[in-house]
Amino acid sequence: TPASAPRKPSYTSVFASELIDMAGEDPRIVAITAGMPTGTGLSKFQAVYPDRFHDVGIAEQHAVTLASGLAIGGMRPVVALYSTFLQRAFDQTIHDVCQNDLPVLLAVDRAGLVGEDGTSHQGMFTIPAQRQLPYLVVASPKDEQELRSLLHTAFEQPHPFALHYPRDPGFGLPAAQPRTIPVGQAEILREGEDVLFVG
Repeated sequence: TPASAPRKPSYTSVFASELIDMAGEDPRIVAITAGMPTGTGLSKFQAVYPDRFHDVGIAEQHAVTLASGLAIGGMRPVVALYSTFLQRAFDQTIHDVCQNDLPVLLAVDRAGLVGEDGTSHQGMFTIPAQRQLPYLVVASPKDEQELRSLLHTAFEQPHPFALHYPRDPGFGLPAAQPRTIPVGQAEILREGEDVLFVG
């Protein structure tokens, strides 16, 4: 039988790899998760930076509040959670992170529909919930290379940032130099005359 094509890296693995690289340049970066280090890719971060990694157990509320305290202290915390479980920390996202306009990065893994994970893991409510919050930048990459750029964008600005990405593999695009993307600037992917899609 012919060999199967090599599996393309997932958004999660691209996120973890880029975060590890960035943490090598910025000692303020610290990673937090709530009982899901393997699923969010942060176990790889833990292996490289064990003193800058915190798994708070199944306590999403504590993860976000911890990140707020670290941000107040001058750190650049990243909280990586599945989208559906971030709902549990909605109050902390509002009162601790957003109302204080703290530079906390919410890495929202398994965003959108995740059929194979079952009904409790669907991440379709997080974006409409977050869009109403003050100061919070909400972003979703169109591919895995834009995910890398959006990580840099998050750390280059001083506000809360929610980065949503799917469980899926990426497109297998060649590596590109990450860049800071201007927040709120549109990008036209294809011109047309009959239908307009806005994402």
